[in-house]
Amino acid sequence: MTSSDLWDDETAERYDDEAAEMFAPDVLGPAVEFLAGLAGDGPALEFAIGTGRVAIPLVERGIPVSGIELSASMAQRLREKDSGGRIPVVIGDMATTTVPGKFSLVYVVWNSLGNVRTQDEQVECFRNAARHLAPGGRFVIELWVPGIRRLPPGQAAVPYEVTDRHTIFDTYDLATQQGTSHHYRRRADGSVHYGFSNFRYLWPAECDLMARLAGLEPERRIAGWDGAPFTSDSESHVSVWRRPL
Repeated sequence: MTSSDLWDDETAERYDDEAAEMFAPDVLGPAVEFLAGLAGDGPALEFAIGTGRVAIPLVERGIPVSGIELSASMAQRLREKDSGGRIPVVIGDMATTTVPGKFSLVYVVWNSLGNVRTQDEQVECFRNAARHLAPGGRFVIELWVPGIRRLPPGQAAVPYEVTDRHTIFDTYDLATQQGTSHHYRRRADGSVHYGFSNFRYLWPAECDLMARLAGLEPERRIAGWDGAPFTSDSESHVSVWRRPL
């Protein structure tokens, strides 16, 4: 897979600090609880495991977790945090990379599926998840719903987050479903740092078709980890598919 941005040492070094709000107990806790309930005794496999934001709390609950991570820099940060070496990580992409064994749960969180920037490769992510699942196992994704309803004719960007610390604007190409997130972060010295990340957006119904192509059956869709119902106004979804027995 060549379509994803590759995060370097500098990005990995500051990742946890810049994503601090995603480590907050009221954000992370419901995600870990939800995934732990599906994993049971495990084992679980995380695609795009990053620095272990979700994997480490799951391991601390006694669930064996393995990971696939495209960025060696991000994986190194995870190994530094997981000093006991409890979480094996394979460097590679989540569309084609495999790890030994079968899993009760495969999951990819926080919009990481969108980092895979072609439809074909996104389909292969679903197929790769299915390959790793034991019969009856589940594949879970957390993904945002594209904000193009807020994009009137002639407007170039949609605000995703606007705070005094971090502002994000997303630009979209509606013909190709490609987009770019533009990040402006205010640092402690008052300076502003600009960075960007590219993505391919996909709709919940498109995810369902990808799952079907992979031989997975839909089980549940909610608006977030707290179990809120998914509606036409939801801005994100947590979706669960199951490998048939």
